[in-house]
Amino acid sequence: MNLFSKIFPSLATSYIVQAAFALAFVPQRNEKYYDLGGAVGFISTTFASLYYPSLRESVIRGKLLPLPPLSHFAPRQLILSAALGIWITRLGSFLVQAFKAGGDSRFDEVKHKPVHFTFYWFMQATWVFIVGLPVYLANTIPKNVHPPLNTRDYLSIGLFASSFFFEALADRQKTIWRRSRDAKEHDEKFITSGLWSISRHPNYVGEVGIWAGIWGLSTTALQTPYFPRGTVAIAAISPIFTYFLLRKLSGVPPLEKAGDKRFGTDPKWHEYKRTVPIFWPWSSARE
Repeated sequence: MNLFSKIFPSLATSYIVQAAFALAFVPQRNEKYYDLGGAVGFISTTFASLYYPSLRESVIRGKLLPLPPLSHFAPRQLILSAALGIWITRLGSFLVQAFKAGGDSRFDEVKHKPVHFTFYWFMQATWVFIVGLPVYLANTIPKNVHPPLNTRDYLSIGLFASSFFFEALADRQKTIWRRSRDAKEHDEKFITSGLWSISRHPNYVGEVGIWAGIWGLSTTALQTPYFPRGTVAIAAISPIFTYFLLRKLSGVPPLEKAGDKRFGTDPKWHEYKRTVPIFWPWSSARE
């Protein structure tokens, strides 16, 4: 079985789920469920990567068979799937924010253009598939083929956990800062304390680390003879794509542009940009 055949069920699931959301919400011009669509996409695609053989057998036999217990899977598969599940819980917070705000400002214009709005849903399907690729690939391997957990796996788990904490702490610090500002406890225009004193976008740094850790945890499995050579490199597109997306496209650039527009005349903003790295903590890169 070639690599495409192994991963096709996950690929198909990621696009089918987003197509269903697009069919429901594009005609309504409703963007409130966009992040929910992403969360459901990750959950369903992970489920498909684990249980596809059992689901296929049910179709062949013409009746619904019971799903195998968790003991049917290797520890690495369970840890990878759990790590992705933990990360998905963070998407829930964005969903709550979208509802509280009455919508998502990213889609104020595009939701009135059905073709463009549909394109966004399918772009989300691509994101779900590419970013989760290390998990989906590792989940296709039979339990008896998985090597035992080793030092690389434990280091990767540590990278995931520390990066998740780093991102959560950065978000928490900004939330506290905003509440203090709203309570008139300070008059700062932008946050410069905590993790925001060593990186202008520490939450995004944590996000890249999360996916680097997940990829690292998958690599031992992806180096088995079950996969063709180079599969580890293919799976590395997950953290690389995450970095590119956040650092070069939809994350850092628009936030930096918005900051320059709002605070461009404030000397403190220019001093912050001069002294604090734009991304990696303690690096020399400022732009």
